[in-house]
Amino acid sequence: MQKTNRPSRLESTGKGSGHRILSIVCAMLLSVLLHTTVWAQETVLSLSEAVDQGVQRYQSIQAKRNYLNASEALVKNARNEYLPNVVAAAQHNYGTVNTQFGPLAPVGAFGVSSAGPAYQSQSWNAAFGSLYLVNTTWEFYTFGRVRSRIHAADAQMRRDSADLLQEQFVHSVKVSSAYLNLLIAQRLIQNAESNLSRAEYVQKNVRARALTGLNAGVDSSLANAEVSRARLVLIDSRSNEQQVRNQLAQFLNIAPDPFFLDTTLLSKIPAEHNTTVTVEQNPQVKFYRARIDQANSLSKSLRRSILPGITLFGIYQGRGSGFDYNYTPESPDRYSKSYADGIDPSRFNYVAGVSVAWNIMSTFRIRQQAEAQRFIAAAYQNEYDLVSTQLSDQLILADQRLENTLQSIREVPQQHKAASDAYLQKSVLYKNGLTTIVDLQQAMYALNRAETDLGVAYINVWQALLLKAAASGDFGLFINQTR
Repeated sequence: MQKTNRPSRLESTGKGSGHRILSIVCAMLLSVLLHTTVWAQETVLSLSEAVDQGVQRYQSIQAKRNYLNASEALVKNARNEYLPNVVAAAQHNYGTVNTQFGPLAPVGAFGVSSAGPAYQSQSWNAAFGSLYLVNTTWEFYTFGRVRSRIHAADAQMRRDSADLLQEQFVHSVKVSSAYLNLLIAQRLIQNAESNLSRAEYVQKNVRARALTGLNAGVDSSLANAEVSRARLVLIDSRSNEQQVRNQLAQFLNIAPDPFFLDTTLLSKIPAEHNTTVTVEQNPQVKFYRARIDQANSLSKSLRRSILPGITLFGIYQGRGSGFDYNYTPESPDRYSKSYADGIDPSRFNYVAGVSVAWNIMSTFRIRQQAEAQRFIAAAYQNEYDLVSTQLSDQLILADQRLENTLQSIREVPQQHKAASDAYLQKSVLYKNGLTTIVDLQQAMYALNRAETDLGVAYINVWQALLLKAAASGDFGLFINQTR
């Protein structure tokens, strides 16, 4: 009889325990991983968080910030025009010093500034020379010309700042509107799924009763058609949700993954509807006002640019030459070809003074530019009036919509309760053969419409409040009540 090699009970128990422990550890790790993944996926994105993300990430707002940074740099550059010009130069050269009597004016071309005796014929004697100078000019009084340029740069900076605030405000409104639209789109999907479940439940009952002869076969066809219609409505609801979700994702500059939104907005209404902010404080109106101010400042700067300026100047100069002081046609050998002799300065001069310069013809060139800028400012004023009027009318419309939506809020719960009771009643009657499937389907339509109206009614209140916040410029009236 052969002896089989079997593991002892202790070894078998040890291996089994090891496998069980390993299985338990893996299960725990998998549970933690799944819990973490589900928690990450179901993190609720509040409306205020969506607005903050959109304002921080959206590309057009980032562009406006860069425009503002550029304007701030231009303001600093305009203020630097008060600084004097200081030029230091050094020049080493080699050449001849022939000259002759005669007039010359350098117009649009460079000339040779050689100085030497006038020879009867050409001389090719050449030596090294040098020039060292420090030149300072300061236009210390410009009759307000530089100050007007600084004011124009400040006006442009204020315009770009108002443009940034307007872009942030408008984008906040867009994000909020897209968020509310996505919220109701998700609720419509839930309503469509509930309606499909009811239709499938009716279909199941109708088939069973039709097979037993309790209902006509046409009822089964009607039930099948209702299920198909409910499925088509669900598909359309999902397509609409995907489109709205994509729009919100674009506003947030993120991937259009599924969002988990704050559904409490579907069951509450804002407590405060009034604002003390006027239309003139709306960031959009402020931007148009800033454009008018910038155009006026630029027009004033153009008019000031024709004024003269008073300049202080000073020059200190050292000059060296390889030609001796007594170099003449009678002594043509009085020069040195040594580089060291040519670059060593031997003569120094300085000049200091004050000058007044005025380009008289600039008056005729600048006048039409200033006139054009005046018309641009008038056009900006027309656009300002248009926007102010539109926002004032929109504010009135927002108040009217608020009143209407609040009235709807009081009605929709009654509609939903009545539709629910009617559907329950018709379904019971149909099961007992006391009504037709057409009546049951009508009750289903009414209940589905009531469920939709219930969710839409609350969102309409928030949309109306958002419209009022957009018109008045008081975005805090809306966003503070969504938290």
